[in-house]
Formats: sequence, C-alpha cells, structure tokens
Amino acid sequence: MVRRVTFAVPGDLATPTGGYAYDRRIILELRSLGWSVDVLDIGTGFPRPTDETRAQARQLLETVPLGEPIVVDGLAYGVMAQEAKNLCQNHPVVALVHHPLAFESGLSAADADAFRASERAALACASRVVTTSQMTARLMGNEFGVAAERLVVVQPGTDRVAPDRSAISGTIMLLAVGAVVPRKGYDVLLAAVAQLRGPWRLIVVGDRTRSPETVRRLDDAVVELKLTGRVDFVGAVSPQELADFYTSADVFVLPSRFEGYGMAFTEAIAYGLPVVATNAGAIPDTVPKGARILVAPDDAEALAKALRCLIDSAQEREKLAAGARAAARSFPSWRDSATLFAQVLDRVVDGK
Repeated sequence: MVRRVTFAVPGDLATPTGGYAYDRRIILELRSLGWSVDVLDIGTGFPRPTDETRAQARQLLETVPLGEPIVVDGLAYGVMAQEAKNLCQNHPVVALVHHPLAFESGLSAADADAFRASERAALACASRVVTTSQMTARLMGNEFGVAAERLVVVQPGTDRVAPDRSAISGTIMLLAVGAVVPRKGYDVLLAAVAQLRGPWRLIVVGDRTRSPETVRRLDDAVVELKLTGRVDFVGAVSPQELADFYTSADVFVLPSRFEGYGMAFTEAIAYGLPVVATNAGAIPDTVPKGARILVAPDDAEALAKALRCLIDSAQEREKLAAGARAAARSFPSWRDSATLFAQVLDRVVDGK
C-alpha cells in the first residue's frame, strides 16, 4: 500500500532559506523511499499571517483526507494554536521545528512572549515534534513542555562532495551564507572585517528580500566603512552558483546570534572549509571542534581576531580544513535523514 503524507508549508517551497531547503530535500528523499507526498502551500506572511491568510490556511488543511498524516513547518505551526488543536483531532500531526519563533533576533519582549505561548499551545497536541538539532530538542523540552517521547531529532543531511582546495590565489575568499536578517549578525561581520588588512574579500550569499531595513543598514555600512569592492552582498543564487561559491572560498564565516541548527555550516564543512562562527544556539553542536573557531555573539573584536588568524596563516586554515574534511565523513546523508523521518511517520500512522 502506498504511504501518503501532506507537507504543509507557508509559502513557496523554493524559498532560498535553510528551513525550506530542508523541507525540499526531505520531501524529495521520502518520495524516493516510496512515499506519496503532497505539498500544501498554506500562504505567505507567516509567522505574522493576516486573518485572511489564517482562514485560508485553515480551509486548505481541512481538505486533507481524514487520518492522513500532516507535517506542518514550524514557521506556521507555532502561530496556529487553535487550528492545530482542531487539526490534531482528525490527523496525526508532526510539527517540524527548525527554529523556535520566540528566539528570532529583534523581537520585542511582548512579541517573544506571545510567540512562546502560541507555540507551546500548538506543540501540546502534535503527535510528534521533529527538530533538526539536539539543542532545539532540549529547548522543546525545557522551554515548551514537549515530552521526550514525542521528540525526535532528524538532522539535515549533506551531499557528498569532493572538496578541491588546489586553486590558490593571492586573495583569501571569505564566504557567508544566510538570509539577510538581523539574526545572522552581518552588522557584526562588517564591523569585524573593517578591522582587517591584507588580501581578503567577503562574499555574502542570501535572500535580501526578507528584511529591507536590515539590507538598507548593511548597504550603508559597506559605504561608511569603506568596504566597497571588498564586500559583496550577492543575494539569493542558484544551487550551482552556491556550490561554486563554496568551492572558491577559503574560509566560511557566519556570526549568527542564534541558530536552531545552521545548514550552511554543515554545507561549508562538506566542502572542506574552516568555519568561524559564534557559540550561539546549536552552532557548537553543529560545527565540530576540529573545524572551527567560535567567538561570542556580537563581539566584533573577537571575530576580527579569529578571521585575522586564518587570513594570515595558511597552516591554520589547512588545520581546520582537515578537521572539516574528517568531520564531513561522519555526517548523515539526506537519504539517512529521510529514512529516520519516514520512521517517525510510520509510527504516527500506526498510532505509536
């Protein structure tokens, strides 16, 4: 018998973020494992949907055949407490939490509290809660009251690539990958690289449409800090273009203020890149010790020092690159991750 599941996703599944990339790959691999997967776009604007969007999402979810399992992306699920309660009465529901909504940077205390209360209520009725890291699973238990028996960690997979660092140029290429939003800490990154001397260049790959105010401030900072020509925000790119950026980079850097997992970090490691990051959220769990230098969030001086170390020393770069190559061999593949996800679906369908 064909196994069926619906993935409820807020907006376009092709949206260029780590969370949507995770959804896409899990869906692709589930299909290759024999699952029939329907993708349901429940609307844009989450996690701050309009009343109209919320009503349309509710109507769309009601079209899913009774008893069929539904996976709801946490970007929407966390703000649909009442809808989740009704949905769980007729379906086994899996909440897929990439990143707790209350932990987004830049929220007011009132907004964070509202997100926390809504997400806690929504998660209370889910058959299973899938997180992408052990750290987020701990948050689900400690902060949101999700019982351990309902929690499953399904890490993102990685593609097997053959890192090629043989092309050597006189300029050290720094690469950052992630949507241009406050949480990624690009303001701190600009403050750090402004302190650097020597032959370096920074490329930032990531969606520039999600926070226009952040984009404006960063573009202004590039000019004010006299970084024009050395720092390029290139926006979202195709998968092949992103692969080319990883291949041509010497160091990966991303000073996030919080990460529920951080797929860009494991992608960088898969390409054999040394990583400079912060010790925020799941990053210390995601990035192996032998491949990284971690600093505190919002510490531009420490970030500059870490980057200077790698820019100035080919030996240090190679030491961490070797650690990245070794670590990449132990990462799960996307097929491994989807197999674990399929086991979660099997259990909820069987009522276990």
